[in-house]
Amino acid sequence: MKRCKNAKVNWAIFSDKYGIWFSDTEHTWYERDPNKVTDEEFNMLIENFNSKLKSFDEIWFYYNPGRFHPLYKKLLANNSLKDKINTFTHIKEIQ
Repeated sequence: MKRCKNAKVNWAIFSDKYGIWFSDTEHTWYERDPNKVTDEEFNMLIENFNSKLKSFDEIWFYYNPGRFHPLYKKLLANNSLKDKINTFTHIKEIQ
């Protein structure tokens, strides 16, 4: 996030409750186990992901291989923007 702010580029996080959450958006704190996301909720998260990120040419998605939840792996495998997604594990990998 800091690197994006310094470069003045758009950034967002993926929330298992709110979907794509851009930096200019505020939500209340929540605690949720990603294992509790239902199929219906997951489908809504996919729709949210696709609609909010479709205008971007590139999507950079951070993941920690040792702590990458299956929900996020499923998200990356089931969205319609796969050709735009670059995954990275270290900040130095970002172009």
